[in-house]
Amino acid sequence: MNCRVALQIGHGNFPRVYQPQNMPYTGPHPFVPCLDQIIDQRLHVNGFACKDPMAVNADDFFKAANLDKPMDTMKSKVGSNVTLINVMQLPGPNTLGISLACIDYAPLGQNPPHTNPRATKILTMLERTLYVGFVTSNPDNKLFAKVLNKGDVFVFPHGLIHFQFNPIYDKPAVAIAALSSQNPRAITIANAVFGLKPPISDDVLAKAFQVQKGTIDWLQAQFWENNHN
Repeated sequence: MNCRVALQIGHGNFPRVYQPQNMPYTGPHPFVPCLDQIIDQRLHVNGFACKDPMAVNADDFFKAANLDKPMDTMKSKVGSNVTLINVMQLPGPNTLGISLACIDYAPLGQNPPHTNPRATKILTMLERTLYVGFVTSNPDNKLFAKVLNKGDVFVFPHGLIHFQFNPIYDKPAVAIAALSSQNPRAITIANAVFGLKPPISDDVLAKAFQVQKGTIDWLQAQFWENNHN
């Protein structure tokens, strides 16, 4: 059986499933068939428990997210703000394999190279222009990149490193993304490599990046922020 086990308890018209949250998505569907059984109280459930179907209401599928209002990007060192709408913010998407992100970019701001380990992303350009791209896996590491204008869309395949950059020096940009997971998560490459506490050994990183240890020490001393909210 696939180790990404989903457990169903009870019955009703709404899915009542536990979705594992910390395992990478490896199959064609967000969750495997449910097991209708009594859960042992000692079992640790790695996911979000669904509500009692009798307690579900319209507010579980609604959020006054104010996505029409620009978000503050000037406090961000990378010049962007990612507003997430997923199962962490409202229960409605639980088990449905869908979420959303609205990204505001300052002039010359970027959503830095990162991966979404659980989801494919499709980005729609709402205002201005972005330079976007993704990199394929080893051994080719081929860059696929485009300049997007208002109304354009671009797909970032599941798990690949990708980025977005606003090349305009005096105007902000905004885009909206749909993702194929209710909780896609993100791994920002620079943060994950250089921002860890405790850090990865500079011996490891100096050899991996073919630079002097002093360069690694300087990078590790920087403040690596999270632009996801």
